[in-house]
Amino acid sequence: MPLNTEEVLRIAGDHLQELSGHKFDVLTVEPPVSPEAAVNLSKIVSKLSPILGNLIEFNVVEYLDDQDEFAGQGTWRRQDPGFPDAVFDGVVPQPGFEIKAWFPLSTEITARFKDSQNHFTDENTNVCMLAWLPEKILYGKPQIIDVVIVSGKSVAEARDNHYHNPPHYIVQEPENTENRTSNLQQTNTNGYRIQDPTEEQLRAAERLIASWGNDGHIYKPTPEYQAQLRELMNICNYRLDTNYAKMDRIVHPGLEAFKARVLGIETEGMTISQWANLFRASARAEAKLRKAIKAQETAEEKQDENALEAALRQIHAAEEEVRHADEHVARILEERLNIKEADADQLLE
Repeated sequence: MPLNTEEVLRIAGDHLQELSGHKFDVLTVEPPVSPEAAVNLSKIVSKLSPILGNLIEFNVVEYLDDQDEFAGQGTWRRQDPGFPDAVFDGVVPQPGFEIKAWFPLSTEITARFKDSQNHFTDENTNVCMLAWLPEKILYGKPQIIDVVIVSGKSVAEARDNHYHNPPHYIVQEPENTENRTSNLQQTNTNGYRIQDPTEEQLRAAERLIASWGNDGHIYKPTPEYQAQLRELMNICNYRLDTNYAKMDRIVHPGLEAFKARVLGIETEGMTISQWANLFRASARAEAKLRKAIKAQETAEEKQDENALEAALRQIHAAEEEVRHADEHVARILEERLNIKEADADQLLE
């Protein structure tokens, strides 16, 4: 029997859930040769995320295409660029998955989700987020530790409901570009934050919103509501919010539960949340040091002796904080991961 869109998404989703525990053999981070080297590695290992994101997309498409249920029904294909990342050719409406990789030792889920609600009317696109870590926290093969799948429509709705709060914050749909070629069509929403409104502007904005009816504050991706929002934006000044639509801030129930679950996983004697907090303490100390050095440079440019003296005190305090934080990280890594001082010649092997 031919599969329909819902069945393709269900079967593919079940297989994607099975990826939890999967290791990628194409990349291995070697063990650090000393606790100090491990501290440095902890500050840069997250930079593997873009590489792993692409590897995961490739692997997901090949993995799904190998599943027996899809034989003779169609083929899975990766879209780059394009939305969603993986689509199934052979069924209408076309099923697909937007794939997001998350390294949970980073500060937050930095992936964004900006596509309009209007793209999910057929309920044919799901979001698959895969959390990954090296086998030994900082080194070894990358390993998927958990997977969550939620509907793309639910993510778009959660995002718009969370952000949209007129007149203070406005979510706006892309302009109609369906007559353009596919590479020039706009699909992403944007968020706009009000900028220094006067009391008169706020009163005028509230009067306008009240004229829209009892549900005027509720976001709608319709052309009529978007026209009303453009009228509102003519009353007050707005600026584009560059942090808009980060998935860590959407407050989607499924993604929030997934995040809590992942951060609660215990590995090498500590939860992932505890590992993340450990590494962040060192990162925050380094951020203070960078800020103090910048203040020193500014004071020197302005030849401000008082500001220079204050900056130098801040630098000294930040350097001490970095030292203590790094020593704490090194001690934990030595205890938990058994990272010992090794022969320096290993660095050149």
